[in-house]
Amino acid sequence: MRRIVKLSLLGIAASVSACKSADLSVPTEVLPYAGVRFINAVPDSAGAFGMDFRFVDQLESNAHFRIAFRNNPSTATGGISSQIQYKGAREGARHFRVFLDDTIQSIAATVVRDTTVNLTKLKNYTAIMWGNGRSVSTIPAGTAGGDKMALAFWEETVLDPGPGKIALRVINATNTAIDAWAVVGTVPVTPTWAAVAPYTASAFVVVDSNTAYTYQIRNAGVGTNLFASTTALTGIVATCGGSAPTATNPSGCKAGEHADVDAVPGTKVAGSAVTGIVFPRSVAGSRAPQAAAFANPTISYMWDRRPARTCDPYC
Repeated sequence: MRRIVKLSLLGIAASVSACKSADLSVPTEVLPYAGVRFINAVPDSAGAFGMDFRFVDQLESNAHFRIAFRNNPSTATGGISSQIQYKGAREGARHFRVFLDDTIQSIAATVVRDTTVNLTKLKNYTAIMWGNGRSVSTIPAGTAGGDKMALAFWEETVLDPGPGKIALRVINATNTAIDAWAVVGTVPVTPTWAAVAPYTASAFVVVDSNTAYTYQIRNAGVGTNLFASTTALTGIVATCGGSAPTATNPSGCKAGEHADVDAVPGTKVAGSAVTGIVFPRSVAGSRAPQAAAFANPTISYMWDRRPARTCDPYC
């Protein structure tokens, strides 16, 4: 009988506690996040699965695991690298490391870069490892004449290209200068990028949207292309149900109307910025991928700026 009374009282106490907890309101913190993405352009040195990029000063969401050379490009999508994506990282002075990724603990514990960067909320940043791990040079990649494995880290500051326009650029992750063209059909658009130095990013150029562009890449001063042209990231225009698109309003959305399907950045979507990354071939005999697709230089694509969202004030 005593046990029954005690259990009953316990049940009442639990019920009261549960009711009290249900009435509590716990505010959710709005986190001051920046966006950070990591690109692996090292053609000769990696763990069995590539590299890991992670912040080590806080437990939070930003971590890029098992990033293989060229960031896992997909031939089905015209060379778009599925692992090149911005992830949220809390602002401030942030400490991060780049590790080799492997099932062997001694290799997985190898730190290839350890540094601190300053992040500002609502801004995007690119981290790229490039150059050669086995280089005899002592000069880091990105420095004149150097191709030793190195890290580059920069803020992506892309201005709005304007109505009906997009911005394009090229990143040269190889160890030789390149000439590059953005092409519509067979016609190069201007301006083009001439003699883009090794391990650098070109300036953005502004061109018309609503069309597909391909990139032609050559070694600087050479008359033949390094590889077959592929279509840059085209994106998807925002759509509104029941509204017909027009030449001046591809989405069909009225002013202040929320899109049923929001835009995906690309060359057909005004306000976007798109980059073609020229990667070198993987070094034969290294742990970088050795399949036929990696036996020659190639290009992959990523977006750098999203178009403005088409929606009402509450989105």
